[in-house]
Amino acid sequence: MCNHAKLFAVAVLAALCAAAYGGELEGFPLAWIRFDDATQEYEGTKYLFLGDAELQLTADVKPQAGHSIDLHWGAKNDTREAVMTIAGREVSLKHGGYNGFRWLRVPVPEGVAGEKYEIGLKAAAGKAAFIGEIRLTAKEKPEGAAPDHKAVSHRVTLKTKASGYRPPPHGEAFPEMRAQWDTPLTPSQPAADAAEEAAFRQAERNARLANEAFFRCRRYVDGWLAHADPTTGLIPRNLGDSKDFWNGRDSAADNYPFMVLTCALTDRALFDGRMLEMLRTEIKLTCRVDRLPDDYSFSRKGWRREKVNLDAIIFDGAEYVKDGLVPLTEWLGPSPWSERAIGILDDIWKNAPIETPFGKIPTLNFEVNGDLLQACARFYWFTGDRKYLDWAVRLGDYYLLGTNHPTRDMKELRLMDHGCEVINGLSELYVAASHTLPEKKKAYQEPLHAIYDRILETGRNDDGLLYTVIQKSGGHSNQLCDTWGYSYDGFYTMYLVDKKDAYREAVRKALGNLKGKYVGAPWADKSADGYADSIEGAINLCNREPVESAADWVDSQTRLMWNIQKSDGVIEGWHGDGNIARTSIMYALWKTQGLTVQPWRADVRLGAVVSPPLDKGGTRGGGALCISLVAAQDWSGRLIADKPRHKVNMHLPLDYPRINQFPEWFVADADKRYEVYALAGGAKAVLNGAQLQAGMDVQLKAGVEARFIVTPAK
Repeated sequence: MCNHAKLFAVAVLAALCAAAYGGELEGFPLAWIRFDDATQEYEGTKYLFLGDAELQLTADVKPQAGHSIDLHWGAKNDTREAVMTIAGREVSLKHGGYNGFRWLRVPVPEGVAGEKYEIGLKAAAGKAAFIGEIRLTAKEKPEGAAPDHKAVSHRVTLKTKASGYRPPPHGEAFPEMRAQWDTPLTPSQPAADAAEEAAFRQAERNARLANEAFFRCRRYVDGWLAHADPTTGLIPRNLGDSKDFWNGRDSAADNYPFMVLTCALTDRALFDGRMLEMLRTEIKLTCRVDRLPDDYSFSRKGWRREKVNLDAIIFDGAEYVKDGLVPLTEWLGPSPWSERAIGILDDIWKNAPIETPFGKIPTLNFEVNGDLLQACARFYWFTGDRKYLDWAVRLGDYYLLGTNHPTRDMKELRLMDHGCEVINGLSELYVAASHTLPEKKKAYQEPLHAIYDRILETGRNDDGLLYTVIQKSGGHSNQLCDTWGYSYDGFYTMYLVDKKDAYREAVRKALGNLKGKYVGAPWADKSADGYADSIEGAINLCNREPVESAADWVDSQTRLMWNIQKSDGVIEGWHGDGNIARTSIMYALWKTQGLTVQPWRADVRLGAVVSPPLDKGGTRGGGALCISLVAAQDWSGRLIADKPRHKVNMHLPLDYPRINQFPEWFVADADKRYEVYALAGGAKAVLNGAQLQAGMDVQLKAGVEARFIVTPAK
C-alpha cells in the first residue's frame, strides 16, 4: 500500500440527512469518502487522479438490490474513462464533455452478495478519470437508520497502489505538415569541414522543430479566435461551462497574452489589429474598481458578479499582470500592454485594504502576494520608480521579518502552482535589495536562506525533483510538482547573488536526473499545462546550466505536449492552452537561438546552433553561430537577431532566472561588431549589433537552403 492511504483514507459519516447530502442526486447516502487532504484541486474541488493511483475501497455495508455507487466525476471539456470492480465484476465507465465535476451514478450489478462492499477503481485505456468524492447510496432510507441522521452507520476505508497508467497516444492534428517537419533537408553544398557540417545539420533539424512550434501556436490563435464573443471580440474563460465570460485571472492572464505574442512573431497585421483591439475592448468593458478588471459576462453585457468582491478583483489583476503582461513587457518593451500592467499594479496598491505592521498590503492570499512580489520587483527596474520597490519590501517584510515566514510559521508550504510564487518572488526582491538596499538585503538573507535550505532538506526526492507540499513538521506530500523549475529559478537567483554552491548544485541535480525517469506526466498536474510548466522550468534553467540529457528530455516532453493539440488549433479548450503556446514559443526561440524572421510564413524554416558551444549569449566565448534558413516558396524578408532584453527592455541589473521569461540565447550587443558570412557565394559583411537587431535583408529561392555564420568581429 502506498502512502496515499495515509493522506486520503478519510472515514466519513454516513446515514446523513438529505440536506447534508446536497440534493444533487436522489437516494439515501449509506457511506461516502471525500479527498479533502488531496494536493490536487480543480475548480475548487480536491480530487484523486486515477492516472496516479488505483483505489481499493471497503464499505461495511451489506449489498442489496437498489444500491448505487455515485462518483463525483471530473472533466476538462473532455471525456474521461475508468474501470470499476464491484465484488470482482468489472464495469467500464466513460463520462465527461463539461468542465468541472458532475455526478455519475453506477448501479450495483444484480447478484452481488457478501457482508460488505469491495470496490476497485482504476484508469482505463483512454484519458484517466479524476474523482472528487465517492458515495454508496440506496433508493430509500434503510430501516433502522438513526432518526437524527448524525450517527456513523458505515465506514469506508481506502487503500491505494501506484497506477500503471500511461496517457493514450494522440493522432496527428496536422498530418499535412509532417513531411515538412520530419524530412531532413539535403544540402546542395555540404561544408568541407565535418564539424561545421554537423553544426549546420543540427541547425536544420532545429529549424524544423521551431517551425512546428510556431505553426502550432499560430493555429492555436485561430482555434481560439473562432470561439471569441461575436459582439465584444473577447475570448471566453474556457470552451465549456465558462464560455459566457472573460476574466482577469484566466482569460486575460493565461490565454490572451500568448495569442498576442504569437501574433507578434507570426502575424504582425493581426498583432497590430485584432490583438490590440481586444486590449482596448478589455479596458473599456472590464475595469470595475479604478483600472482593476472584473469578470465580464457576454450574455448579460455586464458584470458576471453582481457585487464588488475586492479580494477577487485584486486576484484577477495580479494574475493578469504577472502571468500575462509581464512576459509581454519582457519581450516587447514599452507598449500598450506594459501601460495596462502599470495601471493595474498601481490601482491594486491604491486599494490595498490589509493593515500589517509593515504597511497596507493588498491581500493575504499567498499566491497573489507572490504575483505582486515578482511584478513589483520587475516594474521597479522597468520604470525606475521607487514606489514599486517599496511595495515589494512591504511584502518581503511581511513574510521574512514578521510572523508569516513560509517554513517557520506556516503549517505547510505548497511548492506546486501556485504556492511557488512567493518563493520565487522573494528571490526577485532579494536581487533588487542587493543592488539598492544593502541593509534590507542583510536583514533578508538569513530568513530567506532558511526557506531554501528547508526545501532542500525536506522537499526533494532522491533525484532532486520537488514535492507538491512540505510541512512545518518535516513531512511532505507524495506527489511531485510540475513547477519544480519555478522554485529552482529562485534557488539559482540566490546562487547568483550569494554564491552558495548548494543552490546551484540542487539545480544541476534535478536537470541531470530528468531523462529516462520522468516521461509522460509524472506530476500532480496531468494536463497539458503540467507538461508546459515542467518544460519551461527545464528550458529556463538549461539556459544557465546546459545539461545535455535535460535538453534531450525537453525534446521528448515537448513532443508529448504537442500531441494533445486538436486539428482546429484548440489544445484542451481551457485557459491553460495559452501556457502551452508560451512554452512552445520558448522552445522555438531556443531552437533558433533567439533569431526570428519577418514576415513569418508557415513554409519558412529557421534554425540555429552555436558551434562550438558558448556560454550563455552569442557574444561571449567567441563561438560561431550557424544558421539554416529555407522556404518552400520564394521568400524575402529580414533575419532578426535578439538583443539583451533583460538590460534593454527591463533594465535589470543581471539576467537572473524568472518565471515566464523568454530566455536569451544568442544576443547581438548594439555596440559590438559582427562578421556575417553567407556560405553560398562567399559574401561577407561586417555589421554592428544594432543592425542585426533591426534585421538583415535575406532573399530565398524556393527549396534552397541559405546558410550563414555569425562571429564577433576581430
